[in-house]
Amino acid sequence: MTASTGRGGTTRRAALAKKRLSRRPSRLGTSAGTAPAPDQALDRYAGFPGLLRQVWQRATAADDLPTAVDTLLTLGGHVPADVQLRALRAADEAALKVLCGVSWRDDDGSPDGPEPPATPDRPGGEPPAFLGELGLTTSGRIVVRVPSQGPLASEEDLVDGVMRVPWSARALLDYQTEVSRAATRFARSVVDCRQWLAAAGSQSRDNLLEQLKEAAQRTAPFILYQEGKQYTNFRDRNTITGKTLWPGHPDCALSSLQKMPLELWSDQDVVMVVCLTLLVRSAGFARIEEANGTQLTLDHVAYLLEGTRRTYNGVPGGQQVPAATSTGVEALDQLAGRLLARRTEVLGTAQLYREIHGALMHKIERVAGRPGDAARMRERAVCDHLRERLPLDGATLDELEAELAASPSWLGEPLGDFGTGLEALVHATVAAARTAFDADFAMSRGLRSLPRLIRALREQDWEDLVQWDLPDYFCCVVPDPRARRYFEDSAARLADMAWAMSSRMQYNSWHFLAGNVPKVPVVRARDYFVPPTIPDIAFHSDQHHHGHVAAKVRFSIRSPQAVEVLGQPFNGFMDLRLLRCAGRPFDEQDMLAAHRCSGFVARATSLVASLAADGADIEITSFDSQWHWEQVAGGTGTADGAGEPARRVS
Repeated sequence: MTASTGRGGTTRRAALAKKRLSRRPSRLGTSAGTAPAPDQALDRYAGFPGLLRQVWQRATAADDLPTAVDTLLTLGGHVPADVQLRALRAADEAALKVLCGVSWRDDDGSPDGPEPPATPDRPGGEPPAFLGELGLTTSGRIVVRVPSQGPLASEEDLVDGVMRVPWSARALLDYQTEVSRAATRFARSVVDCRQWLAAAGSQSRDNLLEQLKEAAQRTAPFILYQEGKQYTNFRDRNTITGKTLWPGHPDCALSSLQKMPLELWSDQDVVMVVCLTLLVRSAGFARIEEANGTQLTLDHVAYLLEGTRRTYNGVPGGQQVPAATSTGVEALDQLAGRLLARRTEVLGTAQLYREIHGALMHKIERVAGRPGDAARMRERAVCDHLRERLPLDGATLDELEAELAASPSWLGEPLGDFGTGLEALVHATVAAARTAFDADFAMSRGLRSLPRLIRALREQDWEDLVQWDLPDYFCCVVPDPRARRYFEDSAARLADMAWAMSSRMQYNSWHFLAGNVPKVPVVRARDYFVPPTIPDIAFHSDQHHHGHVAAKVRFSIRSPQAVEVLGQPFNGFMDLRLLRCAGRPFDEQDMLAAHRCSGFVARATSLVASLAADGADIEITSFDSQWHWEQVAGGTGTADGAGEPARRVS
């Protein structure tokens, strides 16, 4: 009997044997799963739990209540205060307004007309009329014990105890007024939302729910609130379709509403469905993440959309978007539609990006200014590096790209230590960016076989495409050798960390590719995200994502780019990422220069796709675990001497 042969001439037996070997660079050649213990066990306070603990300690040590509240609102300077303010329940919002004078609402933006400015409560020497509490939940929200409420510890998962907060008689009266106003606002919004959903009809409501389930399934993690109720697709707390709850699961808040009479929907669910719909209609699924960590009410959606309107109207040219006439559903729906149209105009003339505040996973859409001296300096440094290592000449990336487009054939031929010029270009660009941007890690990802993608597209073989596995993708990771100081000063651990990042980026390529092809049943059945189209800058991202916590990824830039294959743009096909474990955060000028660099690699990849479409057999063979071990640790095998000798592609 002859052993079956798989793709690339590898026998099935040999392929299975290879899969049983560890791909961790420091353990190459050893059997997977045989290590006596994990190389590193994360401390229970690593990431977000540790941040909350530190923030609470700072808050309790504050000299006064306003200072303590400011510390909690910003999580010790890690997030904008208005995000936390918009996460408050109505009673908590009212309490902080009368006790500290803080609010996210504009005086002229209240649905009930102008509100008088709040004066913080300053209890004198008289005994408090009420002794309340202030706490911080393990999800990062501020909670307040208000009149008629029991102790917070009996109702909330708190970080560590509570602060006692005295209320004066005047504060109680002001609080009563604020709570009454909030109840009126919410009741009015519930009636408005119910009328809008009723007018839509049962079929349209089902369509809305289907769209929102798709949004939750194809979007990055979000956590939203309706008073104390949480709507999330994040990890084991799922209440909406996501990684834990499959579409149609009875525990999914959206699925449970389908085919149910509108009269039986809870007020919270009614408002949630309308608010999510308005967000999606204003920019697609990604807009939901811009509400991350906040209350899902018409007032909050109106606040977000109005901020977006002002941002878009600040871009010269195009049709200016008028403000919504009210915070009613119809007015906000009209505004959402106008914002979507205006966004298309803005994308044609300006660079949009998102600012990510990792502690609360909150995203803010920004319009970038023009590249300045700092961005041009970064680009010049990258170009200097590329000219030394590639058969290209030019002072700018535009000039290098023009020369590349005029003569791209070398991209498919061996160059130096690499099997193809594209591999050499990817590595050179990543290494240049790592140095030019003073990053601890730089990386870029993609697909190993463009000819295989072209065959699948021509034959419309979607079943084959969705079955490609992580090794069918690659990611070149180049760390700063000095970054070993973050990992016990070990080159082996640095190599392992670089490979862990590479593996995760392979997953991202796998996760986005299917989002670019027709949504036939076999594609819809496969897990994928809507591919990203604009860059982002992240702050304090070493909080929730386990990989980011382990790799100490504090500040980052992500610059996704589309690659053209057979005339079709594949969004998010590749990206350039820059990471810092400490020090200065990246800024907008860094992002603009990084986006130019990733665009250069994307253009080169598109040229290779054209070569492959014309019959060139071009495969990426570098950037596996062995390559990262050799490049990062300079190893000749595993850390203990086991494994194969290191090799280069020639």
